[in-house]
Amino acid sequence: MNELVQRFLRYVAFNTQSNPANSSCPSSEGQMTFAQFLKQELVELGLSDVSLDSNGYLMARLPSNVEYEVPAIGFIAHMDTAPDASGENVTPQIVEDYQGGDIALGKGDQVLSPIQYPDLHKLHGHNLITTDGTTLLGADNKAGIAEIISAMAELIAHPEIPHGEICIGFTPDEEIGRGANLFNVEKFGAQWAYTIDGGPVGELEYENFNATSADVICHGVNVHPGTAKGKMVNSMNIAAQFQMMMPSDETPECTEGYQGFYHLKSASMSVARSELGYIIRDFDREGQQTRKQFMTDKVAELNSKLKQGRVELKLTDSYFNMKEQVEPYPHIIELAKQAMIACDVEPQIKPIRGGTDGARLSFMGLPCPNIFTGGYNFHGIHEFISIEGMEQAVKVIVTLAEKTALNYQ
Repeated sequence: MNELVQRFLRYVAFNTQSNPANSSCPSSEGQMTFAQFLKQELVELGLSDVSLDSNGYLMARLPSNVEYEVPAIGFIAHMDTAPDASGENVTPQIVEDYQGGDIALGKGDQVLSPIQYPDLHKLHGHNLITTDGTTLLGADNKAGIAEIISAMAELIAHPEIPHGEICIGFTPDEEIGRGANLFNVEKFGAQWAYTIDGGPVGELEYENFNATSADVICHGVNVHPGTAKGKMVNSMNIAAQFQMMMPSDETPECTEGYQGFYHLKSASMSVARSELGYIIRDFDREGQQTRKQFMTDKVAELNSKLKQGRVELKLTDSYFNMKEQVEPYPHIIELAKQAMIACDVEPQIKPIRGGTDGARLSFMGLPCPNIFTGGYNFHGIHEFISIEGMEQAVKVIVTLAEKTALNYQ
């Protein structure tokens, strides 16, 4: 498994942050550079039908090694990292045989503390890969890529392990909600797939938020402050009023499990125009509609109170709960559970408080639950991953391929 770690360390050296301000696909040059590197690696590994299109979608196949018919299954991961923290000059550090306590990140004053991140208490004896405290790590989702490729190398090296055709897909721009936009399901060729994009060991997810973005635009009037009395309308004050109308206990930091939320994630402010960027999340379609209506009503309420200035709202649905597309195929989940149990991993079936490419792909005709990578604290400088967790992910992928073949024997 040393090659697994070396793969991962090579991959995180590529700066593949996606850029929401760029409408091109991929949205950053680094993603295509990384995709070209991976393409060569897949060719050298011996996979067939390796292809990279102009939009940065990389696909390949491992042919079946059994004589009977087995449904083609897929494994998918994304190449980009989140814009939330720097992905440039990532300098990982390996903490061997972690025995508890704070972990110093690089030479700065940042630490990874079990007080702030209690999951560390469960990882005594593990070998951890952390950041140096200045960037994210990129385990989301380069760990998934390293695990998928390592699993394919394992199957190639051990032809005695039966498997059907396996389809591999690596996507761009997942972190900015575009990963499935140009994914060619027909070309991919799998009957169902799994994203390897989860967190701690055991995670198996086939429910996710319904997702909507909400842009609240506040229009004011700018006049020189020396002559502004009775004329100026400061849009920032209007924006502040709107934010105060939102429920303070229905935010990400106040919710968990199946609880939805409103999240103010960005703000662009000036006197004449201010824009608040929200995301709305709920597991239930009706609940999501209620949340959208709540914001619509609050905009109308604020407009009715304003003597000058106005507020407008733009709502855009991003993705929906994959549960309704996956549940009709319970064998997909059952096979994943069996594979985990066979690898001494206890399945932890829980909802994704977010989204994956699989959510969109499930509605495009490719049912696609999500499986763990072994990583923690994605999108920030405290991101880390357990090497043992990565090894378990590889074993689950290999076993899942084997169990699928045996199930159709």
